[in-house]
Amino acid sequence: MSDGNNLKAVAYGEVLWDVFATEKKIGGAPLNVALRMQSLGCEAAMISSVGNDEDGSALINHIKSFGLETDAIIRSEDFSTGLVEVSLNDKGSASYTIQYPAAWDKIILSDFARNLAVNADVLIFGSLVCRDAVSRKSLEELLQTNVYKVFDVNLRKPHYTYEILERLMHSASFIKFNDEELAEIALALHSPFTTLEENIHFIAGKTNTNAICVTRGQHGAVLLWENQLYENNGYAVKVVDTVGAGDSFLAALITTLLTGKTPQYAIDFACATGALVAASPGANPKISTSKIESLLRGEE
Repeated sequence: MSDGNNLKAVAYGEVLWDVFATEKKIGGAPLNVALRMQSLGCEAAMISSVGNDEDGSALINHIKSFGLETDAIIRSEDFSTGLVEVSLNDKGSASYTIQYPAAWDKIILSDFARNLAVNADVLIFGSLVCRDAVSRKSLEELLQTNVYKVFDVNLRKPHYTYEILERLMHSASFIKFNDEELAEIALALHSPFTTLEENIHFIAGKTNTNAICVTRGQHGAVLLWENQLYENNGYAVKVVDTVGAGDSFLAALITTLLTGKTPQYAIDFACATGALVAASPGANPKISTSKIESLLRGEE
């Protein structure tokens, strides 16, 4: 894949600093998705809020350096830029302590932001931003627009309710879970099933969403697309940390699917992208399309 064929993507939600033991890196799931889509040739923009502080200025400058549209990231006088403490276990899996409230909990839509969403091809959003009523209300307004809506389920206890998750799933054109999130939500919605594939179909029927993807960590992913299941069993890499791997996976998957690639190629390409991110430190390492293609061909 050479480029995103001028696909216009808008991501809504948290932008923040991931604070590791020795450094901090830009993060936030929707931002990570937007940055990867931009690197794959899409025209991407971010709707969010940062504090009117040093961290906020540094974040906006950093995002701009990737070529992302930042004019819909508002500066808050009342709330500080978001920080998340990231702890890695010996396998590189991350756990998070998320500061509250942060500026991204209080996103107010500007006319510029509304216009971005109306003119976009795809809107990416997650569940974490709904932990606060202010940002949730702004998202609900964006979900009224006639755009392809990608819901990245991102369960971070205690920042979600099943009632809100179900509403978001009903609003979505496409839902992405990891396997644990799918199992938890299917159980909460009284699924009688136990297998991943059965629960994908259960959620599709329950929410009237016929495009669903579930990641399985190192074991790849399963995609439901136009009533057919596709899968990839993953690529063997030496994991450095898992931060942002799922976000880059989603970015690659949506970019390839919405620019007309076959579903099997899309899930293969997405799994290779996610694997290469997991093999690098931080959520947004630079990864060329040629390197992704090399891993697809088994050359890495």
